[in-house]
Amino acid sequence: MQIDPRGARFAAALTSAVLVVILLTGSSALLAAQTLVFALGAFGGLRLSPYDWFFRIVVAPRLTPPSETEDERPLRFEQGILMAFAAVGTLGHITEVTWLGLLATAVALAAAFLDAAFGYCVGCELYPAFRRAQGRLTAGA
Repeated sequence: MQIDPRGARFAAALTSAVLVVILLTGSSALLAAQTLVFALGAFGGLRLSPYDWFFRIVVAPRLTPPSETEDERPLRFEQGILMAFAAVGTLGHITEVTWLGLLATAVALAAAFLDAAFGYCVGCELYPAFRRAQGRLTAGA
């Protein structure tokens, strides 16, 4: 599926804001909710992500049509990576291993911020290598 890349950057900006609030407050409940948002995007597709939904319903109708689109798969892969970091961060906060919660949340924030501010999608850069490795594993089985 092809998506509007502006929606991905919008979602990354919202994600960055949420992760900053989490770092400032240490809220494990908010981090767990963000983990769920990542899970919806990774496993259900970006159309199930609340941030993408908001972009499509509220923001996109006010914009001109996109001049280009992007493949959704690398972005879903990135959502899966961020979900893993957010889950580890949630676990860190819940178990009171504060440094783990902060570190995992900060890594997720760094990736989201790079996408929001500069359009650099870490997961999108890793996705081709993942697909190549997946092909080697399948061919060798």
